[in-house]
Amino acid sequence: MRLKDRKILVTGAAGFIGSHLCDALLENNRVIGYDNLSSGKKELLEHLEDEDRFELVVGDILDEEFLSRQMERCDMVFHLAANPDVKVGAEDTFVHLEQNIIGTYNVLESMRKNAVQDIVFTSSSTVYGETDVIPTPEDLGPLKPISLYGSSKLSCEALISSFCETFEMNSVSFRFANVVGPRSTHGVTYDFVEKLNKDPSKLEILGAPPGTSKSYFYITDCIEGMLFATKNAKKRVEYFNLGSEDHITVEKIANTVCDEMGLEDVEYRWTGGSKDDKGGWKGDVKTMLLSLEKIKDLGWKPRYDSSEAIARTVRALTGTVR
Repeated sequence: MRLKDRKILVTGAAGFIGSHLCDALLENNRVIGYDNLSSGKKELLEHLEDEDRFELVVGDILDEEFLSRQMERCDMVFHLAANPDVKVGAEDTFVHLEQNIIGTYNVLESMRKNAVQDIVFTSSSTVYGETDVIPTPEDLGPLKPISLYGSSKLSCEALISSFCETFEMNSVSFRFANVVGPRSTHGVTYDFVEKLNKDPSKLEILGAPPGTSKSYFYITDCIEGMLFATKNAKKRVEYFNLGSEDHITVEKIANTVCDEMGLEDVEYRWTGGSKDDKGGWKGDVKTMLLSLEKIKDLGWKPRYDSSEAIARTVRALTGTVR
C-alpha cells in the first residue's frame, strides 16, 4: 500500500496509539481523525489543532450513515476504534460484539459503498489465546482466543479478509503485544504509576507472584513497524505480529516502575488470580511472546526490549528524564 499523498481516515484517532499514528501519517498525507471520545481523549490531539492537513471529526463507527459521509472524503483507512477493555467481556458479553465486530462491519461496508480499497487494522495478540507455541507465529492454527475481546478481534480479521476477497480490497492486520509509551491511558504500567502516585508505600497487584509474563512494545517501535509492514506487504490480505523480542513478568514491571519512580521498600499486595493463580482476570493470557520472524525477514525489528519500553513509559508518565 502506498503511504504518500493519501487521504486517510483514522478511526480511534484520539486514543493512545491513534494519536501517535496521526502524527506519523501527517508527514506525507492528509488525515481525518474519527473518534467518539468514549475512551479516546481530545487533548491527545491538541497539538494538531493548527495542522491544516488534519481534521478531527467526533463520531461513532456505529453510526454508519455519518461514518459513510466521512469515508467519501478518503481513499484509505486505518481502523483502530474498538473497546479496549479485555476484562469487561466477562461482565458484559455484548460490548465487544457491538463496538468491535459490528463497528468493523460498518467501517468495511462504508468502504465498499465509497470504493475505498485499502484498510489497515489493529488486531491483538489475544487472538492466539493460551498456546504452547512460544514465540507464537502468525500461521498458528486453529486460533482459540480465551477472552471475548480476543474473539471479537479474530472475528474482525475474518470480516476484513472476506470483504477483501469479495470486493477486491487490500488489508494489513497487526497482532499487537502490549503497547506502552507516552499518552498511555490504561494498562498495567499506567495503573501502577497511578496507584504509586496516590500511595507510594504499597502497590496492589492482580494475580499471584510473579504474575503473567508478556511482551511489552514501545509506541515508537509500534508506529514504525506498522508503517514499514504496510508499505512492504505483498498479499491482498496480510497479517503481522508486532511486539518486542522478549517477555517480562508483572513482578518485574512493578520493580521497574518502583525503580524509575525512586521508590524503595514498596509493599506488594497480590490479590490472587484465576485458575493457576497467576492471571489477574478471566480471559487473561498467562504467557505471551510473539514471533517477529515474518516482519524481520522484510528488514525491520524493534529497537527496545520490554524492560526498556516499561522504563521509558514510566519516565514519560512521571515527567522524569534520563
